[in-house]
Amino acid sequence: MGIARLFTTHRKLLLVGFLLVILIFLVTFPLYTRAYHLRLLTTILMYIIMSVSWAMFSGPTGYMSLAPAAFIGTGMYTTALLQEILPFPVIIVIGGLVSSALALLIGLVTLRLKGMYFAIFTFGLVVFMREVVSYAEGKITGAFGQHIIPLPNETIFYIMLAVTVATLLVAYFIRRSRLGLAMLSIGGNEDAAAHMGVNTTMVKVFTFAISSFFVGAAGVIIAPNLIYISAPIAFSPIYSFMPILMAIFGGMGQLYGPVIGAIVFGYLDRTLSLEFPQYFMLTFGILLISVILFLPSGLVGLIQKLQKAGPIARLLNRGKEEQHANT
Repeated sequence: MGIARLFTTHRKLLLVGFLLVILIFLVTFPLYTRAYHLRLLTTILMYIIMSVSWAMFSGPTGYMSLAPAAFIGTGMYTTALLQEILPFPVIIVIGGLVSSALALLIGLVTLRLKGMYFAIFTFGLVVFMREVVSYAEGKITGAFGQHIIPLPNETIFYIMLAVTVATLLVAYFIRRSRLGLAMLSIGGNEDAAAHMGVNTTMVKVFTFAISSFFVGAAGVIIAPNLIYISAPIAFSPIYSFMPILMAIFGGMGQLYGPVIGAIVFGYLDRTLSLEFPQYFMLTFGILLISVILFLPSGLVGLIQKLQKAGPIARLLNRGKEEQHANT
C-alpha cells in the first residue's frame, strides 16, 4: 500500500533521484574500470548524442535526415585542422558551430524538399563531402588522412559526458517548448501548420542547426580516440544510419527511447565489430526488421504497453484509489 502511494505522489522526485544516481555512477566510473570499458562507454555516449540529436529534429517533423555523417566528419576534421593551434574546448565549440553553419546552409536550400527527396539529398551531401575531402587531401597534402593528437581516455570521457548531458537537456526543453509544439504540427500536417501561422521553414532550419551542433561537437571529441582519420572514416555512411536505427529501435515517443537504443546499439557495435565482425551487419539488419515488424513504436511503445497492463500499472492504480479514498 505504501509503495503504491509513494509511486503516485513522489514520481518526479524518484525520477530525479534515479537520474542523480546514474550521473554519480558515470562521474565515478573511470575510478574503478579498465581502459576498454571506458572507451566503450565513451562510444555509447557519442551514440546517445547522435541518436537524441537526430530524433530532436527528425522525430517530430518527420524529415528523414541522412546527414549526421557529414556533421560528425566535419567535427573530426575540425580537430585535425585546429589541434595544434587552439585549446581543445575551443575546438569543440568551433566544430559544433561549423556543423551548425553547414546545417543552416543545407536547411535553407533543401528543407523545402519533402519525403525521399530530402533524404536522398542529405545522403548525397555525405558522399559529396567525403569525395571532396579525399580529393583536397590528395592534391594539397599529397597524403590521405590526418593524424590526431591523442588525449587521455578520462579527459575524452568526461567531455563527452558533459556534452551528452547538455544534449539531453536541450532536447528535453525543446520538447516542452513552443518550438517543440511547432515541430509536432509540422510532422502532423505541414500545410495546416503554415496556415495556422507557424513559420515552418524557420522552425525546421533552426532545429536542424541546433541538433547538428551536438553531432559536430561529438565528432570533435571522439577524434582523439581514433588517433588517425581519413575521409572514408570520418564521413562513413554508418554514422548516418546508426542514429536512425538507434532511434527507431528505442522509440521516439519519449526522450529516453533514443537513449535506450543508443546504449543497446553502442554495445553491440563495439562488441560485434571486434569479436564477430562477420555477423555485424547481419545482426543489425535482423534487429531493425524485427522492431519494424513487431515493435513499430520501439522499446518505448513496449514499455508503455507493459505500464498500462502490467503489475506496475496495477500498483499505480491502487495508489490512486488509496488517495481518492483518503480524500
